[in-house]
Amino acid sequence: MAVDVLLGLQWGDEGKGKIVDYLADKYDLVCRFQGGPNAGHTIVIGSTKYVLHTIPSGIFRSHIKNVIGNGVVIDPITFQKELNKLDSASIQYKENLFIAKKAHLIVPTHRWLDAASEASKGKEKIGSTLKGIGPTYMDKTGRNGLRVGDLFAPDFKNKYNALKEKHMGLLQGYPTIDFNIEEEEEAWFQCIEKLKEIPTIDCEYFVNEAIKSGKKILAEGAQGSMLDIDFGTYPFVTSSNTITAGVCTGLGIAPQQIGEVIGIVKAYCTRVGSGPFPTELEDETGEKLRRLGHEFGATTGRPRRCGWNDIPQLNYTVMLNGVTQIVVTKLDVLDEFETINVCESYKVEGTETTQLPYDLNMKGIETNYTEIKGWNTSLDDVESYDQLPSIAKDYVDQLEKMLGTKITMVSTGPERRKLLVRK
Repeated sequence: MAVDVLLGLQWGDEGKGKIVDYLADKYDLVCRFQGGPNAGHTIVIGSTKYVLHTIPSGIFRSHIKNVIGNGVVIDPITFQKELNKLDSASIQYKENLFIAKKAHLIVPTHRWLDAASEASKGKEKIGSTLKGIGPTYMDKTGRNGLRVGDLFAPDFKNKYNALKEKHMGLLQGYPTIDFNIEEEEEAWFQCIEKLKEIPTIDCEYFVNEAIKSGKKILAEGAQGSMLDIDFGTYPFVTSSNTITAGVCTGLGIAPQQIGEVIGIVKAYCTRVGSGPFPTELEDETGEKLRRLGHEFGATTGRPRRCGWNDIPQLNYTVMLNGVTQIVVTKLDVLDEFETINVCESYKVEGTETTQLPYDLNMKGIETNYTEIKGWNTSLDDVESYDQLPSIAKDYVDQLEKMLGTKITMVSTGPERRKLLVRK
């Protein structure tokens, strides 16, 4: 069986967790392949909301195995908090959660370095979540990192101290910030004992053997495609490959094993933190989108920047990911708009284009909009795609035509029942 991929096509917060939760019943394995506790996948089951940062979103289905792949970076403290919430909700996970031995560990001084580095940038901050993600990936590529498999090595404490010593030296070059290393270390070492209770695996063999045995696998992306370290709005990006290519390195599978690629896109667009956002609305309309969409980061709590959908940007990520189908989320947020705008092209240095420029941070990028009529009615009672107002279906049809990719589902709210399959 092929490995299907589900990922975000914008700057994150597209609603991936809910879609994974819905689709999970069709799969035997759900695997996270990149990112870390900077991700926040929100799932609403009944009246209860769960936010997952590291654990795959298939964990709520008792028959599904969930894999944290080698491309993920893990903070044991955040991980234990997630496990504690699952325990309090009586979610059984001990037999269906697995961690790749080659996944890297976030240590306390990684978070210290992250905060100190961001503080040193002043107005040039990149909008880090301060979770230690960047420094951890830097140690990974610098061949200094600690991996989950190292926890079981007899010389683990020596390895930890060597990495800490390196970090303490680096911190001398940054501004002094408030960070209680003794307190953080005490918590960290307590939490690694909990982490060690979860089965560890050689991820590449585990996943490939599942493929050979005919298991159905879903790879779950974190962050959005526009935050990819290579193809996102650099330097305002994350530290991993968030696109389909990251599945291969993040789980240890060959490219020909990729099957369906399901891209998630909001009916409008949001971004958290710094960086370019061509269609951002810094006015009453943007504030209205934020209010109606409850646009505050699941991980950071920061208010999200809001704007209209950007077709050149979306076609860019559809191309990069090889998207085969699209899911549109939060369509209901547009219920109260008389008109909806969609950016169809840019004007860059006087020339119209539908391609993203090399540097989206450059000044002088203008957006050319197409105005679409809004349906101006509540979608709260809609229970199937056919029941959508014709104008709302027209909007979906126009997006599909602009993106050249079939839209298979539309979401009109956070609940499981508000996911409408489009026949």
